[in-house]
Amino acid sequence: TALHESGYSQADINAYSKRLREALLRADPQTTIGIANSIWYRQSETLRTAFTNANRTYYGAEVRPLDFASPRSPKVINDWCARQTRKRIPQIVDRIPSDAFLYLINAVYFKGTWARTFDRDDTQPAQFHKADGSTEKVQMMYRQGDYRYGTNDVCRYLEMSYGNGAFGMVVMLPQEGKTTRDVLASLSGERWKQMRQMNNEEVQLYLPRFRTECTYDLAKDVLPGMGMKAAFSPEADFSGIALKPLRVSGVVHKTFVEVTESGTEAAAVTSVEMVLMSLPVDKKEPVLFRVDRPFVFAICERSTGAILFIGEIGEI
Repeated sequence: TALHESGYSQADINAYSKRLREALLRADPQTTIGIANSIWYRQSETLRTAFTNANRTYYGAEVRPLDFASPRSPKVINDWCARQTRKRIPQIVDRIPSDAFLYLINAVYFKGTWARTFDRDDTQPAQFHKADGSTEKVQMMYRQGDYRYGTNDVCRYLEMSYGNGAFGMVVMLPQEGKTTRDVLASLSGERWKQMRQMNNEEVQLYLPRFRTECTYDLAKDVLPGMGMKAAFSPEADFSGIALKPLRVSGVVHKTFVEVTESGTEAAAVTSVEMVLMSLPVDKKEPVLFRVDRPFVFAICERSTGAILFIGEIGEI
């Protein structure tokens, strides 16, 4: 993995993940956040003790054997996902194939109220310009106030805080001639670190209410494109999980995000299916930040910059 290549051991990664998870969960009593992990394995099989102990200790994972042959088993996993996401993502598994060995499920839920809410009376109908050149009518929220704001060669960006300020949403609006894909492609770790150094500015902010629900098949292009090809091939080495040879057969990621005048509700579930092998101030004129065209948003923990959710909105 990239972390291993950077010189981090598995023990380093586990310890950091535990600290980050615990820090996120206690960062803001005014914000609801849940980070849950679970492992479901075929009850006739055996997992290595070190693997299950590490997942329980460092990731707070529930480890459960399950009768994969039972038609009720998908519902058991889906009910767990629904509980962890307050029913925002009620289903992650459609069916369990006969060669399935285990499922690794990660669920994240976030609900935060803006530190400075929008006044519903200021929300007005407006036009949103989609990437294909067409327009659609949206409910455009408005607020003028002090926000952290910045700009670079690819986008202008602004941060809105939730609750006590531990979490925030960064909205990234592409510069003229740039697209949301350009923004996403530019978001290296170093670029994101630079973007965190924003200045306080008086801003006239126009932001559409939006709600998005998406399903991504990460196994097709995303993860192999990030260098994770071996995990899906017969050359995969997951000997640390079980005695039998395994490979990853699918990775499904589902998200739900809703942004309104009062705040944001977001949920995400990722399912990794593994099968047996046959063989990421001076006063001056207010800055106008009008989000009426495709944009990128990221919900993050502000002290670490850890991104909980990131999305691209091309239409509302």
